[in-house]
Amino acid sequence: MEIHCTRPTCPRPQNFFADLDDKVTLQTAQQKYCTACGMSLILVGRYLPTKLLGQGGFGTAFLARDRYTPTMRYCVVKQFQPSGDLSPQQLTIAQGLFEREAEVLEQLGNDHPQIPNLYAFFPLSVSNLHQSGKEDQFFYLVQEYIDGQDLEKELQTKGTFSEPEVLEVLQAMLKVLQFVHENGSIHRDIKPSNIMRHRNGRLYLLDFGAVKQVTKGAAGTPSGKSTGIYSMGFAPPEQMSGAQVYPSTDLYALAVTLMILLTGKEPEELYDSYNNSWNWRPYTQVSDTLAEVLNRMLVRIPNQRFQSAIEVMDALQPHRTPPASPSPPPTPKPQPATQPPPVVQPTPAIQRQKSPFTLSETLIGAGFTGFEGALFLSVLGSILKILGINGGWVSGISGGLVGMMVGGLIYLQYRRIIEGKDLPIIGGISLILSSILALLAGKSIPALIVVGVFAAVGAIAVTALFRLIYLLLSRLL
Repeated sequence: MEIHCTRPTCPRPQNFFADLDDKVTLQTAQQKYCTACGMSLILVGRYLPTKLLGQGGFGTAFLARDRYTPTMRYCVVKQFQPSGDLSPQQLTIAQGLFEREAEVLEQLGNDHPQIPNLYAFFPLSVSNLHQSGKEDQFFYLVQEYIDGQDLEKELQTKGTFSEPEVLEVLQAMLKVLQFVHENGSIHRDIKPSNIMRHRNGRLYLLDFGAVKQVTKGAAGTPSGKSTGIYSMGFAPPEQMSGAQVYPSTDLYALAVTLMILLTGKEPEELYDSYNNSWNWRPYTQVSDTLAEVLNRMLVRIPNQRFQSAIEVMDALQPHRTPPASPSPPPTPKPQPATQPPPVVQPTPAIQRQKSPFTLSETLIGAGFTGFEGALFLSVLGSILKILGINGGWVSGISGGLVGMMVGGLIYLQYRRIIEGKDLPIIGGISLILSSILALLAGKSIPALIVVGVFAAVGAIAVTALFRLIYLLLSRLL
């Protein structure tokens, strides 16, 4: 049997003991010692680390066997092992976070089926490998082993998630977060690698080392600040600044996690730093309801997001209900299982956010509309010239047709019937057709292109000016 030494500086941590292949000997052996550094291998006489699972910023995880159980059950042994050259104050904070993880697992894990159980938490003093007479102290926690694969590895293996798959993750994690938040804790480090799918399909939330306990001050409001422990790209502004964290902090990180699963892209690829907003819709196809829910979870200001996991579940209700039909109006109380579930409409805050446009989308759409309007006007002029039709009344009709066309384009973009890559495709086709008609009418193609570009720039400038005026007035009024 192989036993892995847990001393961080051990030069050869793998140890092999043939006698331990016998179960009786394995359960009765007093102790085994590392052949390279002499450290005791059977932790507190019970746990046998057999394999290195991974190493993070504050600790190392080993797959282990518990020889005091009939089945020699598998478990995970985490050793507090901070990386880098930490100051005494930083080391104290890091050790506190490790102990906090054990406390939270004991409080929450034993009461929720999707949080790993805590089996043990203990210190271990061993002689220093290089200085005789000096002892090193290590801290260990032992928790339930989830036999499966985390969602980061699952994304790498199978590719992007479909909307139903993402909804499964969202609904499962919302139930866990509801329990965590109702018990006065905030996870603060939700990301794909911290969500594990067991072989039986159940999803677990892992790594409670960064959890924040919410306490109540004299005024009845949450007090305390974030310690600055977070995963870059997943944490919202209030957490990165070290300010107060909230349940909506976890909801923000969960939404970023779902964006990653839907698009297969890293957070920095989806964040538009110029407009200070997330731009993920062009990379995936999802329903309006799910898009609206994720967008609200991703709002930068905490009190404008959903305030609880239950609110998110309520907003997702249309995904679990049949189409509207002549049925009794919905009531706040749950219906019996034998009755059709009520149709719950999205909250007004979400309805106001339907089909949101970023500044870049607005300006690109304005440029496209101006360009198309100029081309359409040129096409009408070319057709009339070829047919030999002229007169003042013709100009009036042409202007009216162009106005109708521009209005139609604006409507189609507002309804998102055409968007994204549709715009350059339509613009290219329009340019080709108008160029052909311009040649037949004896017009200059370069002049046509110049007019279209000027019209696009003018439309962008006018749109930007009106948006600026609107923002100024909205702040003043």
